[in-house]
Amino acid sequence: MAIRLKTRLLAAAAATGVMGLAPAALAQDAETRNGTPAELGEIVVTAQLREQDPIEVPFALTAYSGQFLEDLGVQEFDQLSAFVPGFLVQNQSPNNPGFVMRGITSDSGAATAEPRVSVFQDGVSISKSRGSYVELFDMERIEVAKGPQSTLYGRGALIGAVNLVQNRARPGRTEAYAQAEFGDEGYRMVEGALNLPVGDNAGLRLATRMKTRDGYVDNLLGGEDYNSIETQAFRLSGAWTPSDAMRFDLIANYQTDEASGTSFKSIAYAPFDPATGAVLGDAAPWEGAALTPGADFDGGKSLGLDREVWGVTGLARIELSPSLTLNSTTAYRQFDSYETFDADGVSLPILTAAEDAHGEQWSQEFRLNYDNGGRLSAFAGAGWFQEEGYQRAPTQFDERYALIQLATALGDQRLKLPYVATLPRVVGGVLTGLLPGSAAPLIPGLLNNLKTNHTEVSTNSSDLTSYDLFGDVTYRFTDRFEMSAGLRWTQDEKTTGLSNRVENGRSIAGGLIAVQTLAARATALAQAGDLAGAAALQAQIGRLLQGLATPGAANLPLASGLPLFGLTAQPTANNGDFIYQDHDDDGLTWRVTARYALSDDASLYANYARGRRPEILSVSAPSAPLGAPTFNVIEAETVDSYEVGAKTALMDGRLRLDGAVFHYAYENFQTTEQVGTAFITVNAGEAKAYGFEGQAFFGVTPDFDLFATYGYNHSRFESGARDGNRFRLSPDNMASIGALWRLPVAGGAIEIQPTYTWQSKVFFDDDNDRPELQTGNFVADLVQDEFQDSYGLLNLRVRYAPEMGNWGVEAFGENILDEEYIKDAGNTGDALGMPTFIAGRPAAYGVVFKLKL
Repeated sequence: MAIRLKTRLLAAAAATGVMGLAPAALAQDAETRNGTPAELGEIVVTAQLREQDPIEVPFALTAYSGQFLEDLGVQEFDQLSAFVPGFLVQNQSPNNPGFVMRGITSDSGAATAEPRVSVFQDGVSISKSRGSYVELFDMERIEVAKGPQSTLYGRGALIGAVNLVQNRARPGRTEAYAQAEFGDEGYRMVEGALNLPVGDNAGLRLATRMKTRDGYVDNLLGGEDYNSIETQAFRLSGAWTPSDAMRFDLIANYQTDEASGTSFKSIAYAPFDPATGAVLGDAAPWEGAALTPGADFDGGKSLGLDREVWGVTGLARIELSPSLTLNSTTAYRQFDSYETFDADGVSLPILTAAEDAHGEQWSQEFRLNYDNGGRLSAFAGAGWFQEEGYQRAPTQFDERYALIQLATALGDQRLKLPYVATLPRVVGGVLTGLLPGSAAPLIPGLLNNLKTNHTEVSTNSSDLTSYDLFGDVTYRFTDRFEMSAGLRWTQDEKTTGLSNRVENGRSIAGGLIAVQTLAARATALAQAGDLAGAAALQAQIGRLLQGLATPGAANLPLASGLPLFGLTAQPTANNGDFIYQDHDDDGLTWRVTARYALSDDASLYANYARGRRPEILSVSAPSAPLGAPTFNVIEAETVDSYEVGAKTALMDGRLRLDGAVFHYAYENFQTTEQVGTAFITVNAGEAKAYGFEGQAFFGVTPDFDLFATYGYNHSRFESGARDGNRFRLSPDNMASIGALWRLPVAGGAIEIQPTYTWQSKVFFDDDNDRPELQTGNFVADLVQDEFQDSYGLLNLRVRYAPEMGNWGVEAFGENILDEEYIKDAGNTGDALGMPTFIAGRPAAYGVVFKLKL
């Protein structure tokens, strides 16, 4: 039996930011906001690949209707996650999101990486990080399923899945809506949709959103401010229903994102004028930045993002009989993105980097559902998934500045970064301190050969073919007790590739690093009594220094005997050959659930599930110029999940309570480790997580509603060097509280909706910024400062809701207390001992105008 809740209560819950542990599936009737509570019809979700009342789903699930998302002002994933306990989305830029489910992060941009949190769009996986962050507009609903969901959602749902169900074309209906928003920081957004009938049994729907916002971190050197947004998204869908037993849909999505540079900012050095050294501002992340990219980087690219994502999906649903239904999902998807960023975060062009990513995927799935209304229901299916892509990462160094920063790693005292006029003297001093006195005559030549724009390019690639067989069965032993069991088998065939090259000759600074390495070895040999070996190394050092000081040393031929040094990564054979290796993997995932209905409006459940992240090849750059890369098999990550929960609706739906406790045990936990400026996947051993999530919704009076939510998640490593560390991007505590107060006025009502969301301390890397765990960096990071202490955000929305219900106006304020916080820290610059910090968005205000036909 479907739960029936008062429309007013549901509107309150969503508009104030419901965070749903158990199924808080919300839908809105057309008669809302007329001051008369109207009974709501059935609320339906499809989290178990069949239509159900959410209270029947035996795991933690949150579902929001598109109308409620609109009322909340939710347009993007990070805004959504603030109202879903156990779910956090970090948005550095639309190209670089992190999806975190109960402490587990899925954010790697490497083509070889496998997701842990799956994101689906109309049943199609869009989980690759650089293509997954899409605008949430004209939605039917969003379902967030927690815990291992591989059996239901596929190979990438190690710890959860997010399913975006978009509004599809509605045959035989004419409808439209339009919405415009305006605010500070040049914020403008227009959105709309038009649905038209094509005969009696077909229809077309066009929807779009176009959004622009200026950057919120000032550019102190002039030009566009940092962290701006310019997004355009379009969707065209068609539907055909030749009979009640058949429906066919074709859905095309297209989105482009252009943004100014992300404000990766160092807090160790205040922004200054690179020509004069004059201080321009404060070092705090939320203050202005003065970022300087390298000249003519990668053909003239400037800081910022250019991304294009598009795809086409075909859906078919055919009722073969009253109890048997065939579903087919066919899809093609592609993304292309190029993002340039100032990786050092200071006012000098030490390191400029970019990510050039491309991905294509084809997929086909068939599923057969059986349900005759009796005790048994089941589904079985098969799927094929083909994916290929690459991640190209160019980096450009000014070797003079880089050498100054690298001096710490080379045994000297770190020096304050100079401005242009003082550069030759400071670099000369560094070289004098690094080299033996006998090399003094070579210093002018070395200084002259250091490049202002040394460029390297590392590219990883992947070609994957995956096959799935899956099935699930539910048996109702009595009218109140049922159990389900599911199994999925996955076979992966994957080719991993790596190419490294130096674009404009060898790195002189890289050669000097090699000299220091050889000098350390010579000293060790001498101390061990191997004087001949030490003398041979000293002679080799002399020849290298002589070569590095020769005019035009960067481009001397290999025949000269001078190796083709890279700075952060050594080139592969022939300076850029792709080296490939194949790897096959297969595995099983499963789940077992039990549910007992205490009544039509109350349910207890328990489940056990096995999640699995596929075995992969982790590839590292060659250890010497023109050498072979290293491929290491990283064992499959597995998690055993246990969850017990309860869901209930009381007082005729005025009070709703949900809660669950969970425990996860991980084996072969896969994490990333920074080696130089590259990030590679490593096996971190065992880890555990346990926690509680709960929520309460209470309609206090017909015109006043309250809600409160809380999530506790204790996620820790339990072996190896990270023993005791917290999982990255995983706060122990998250909470939310909100209210909806309706004030009847002539012709309608004024609705006041405050919400407050809070989270505890969070680290941005699994190493928790512990200095002893960052020995692979070029420059040791000796300060533990890459974290965000607890903070809260207060939002407020005030709307006028007319009785007619076909138009509306509202004002909003986000982060109205102007809380200062960071949303990321560390990043590529951490390898140089220069971690960068990205500020969260400050207070923002605006107005909204709505019209529905």
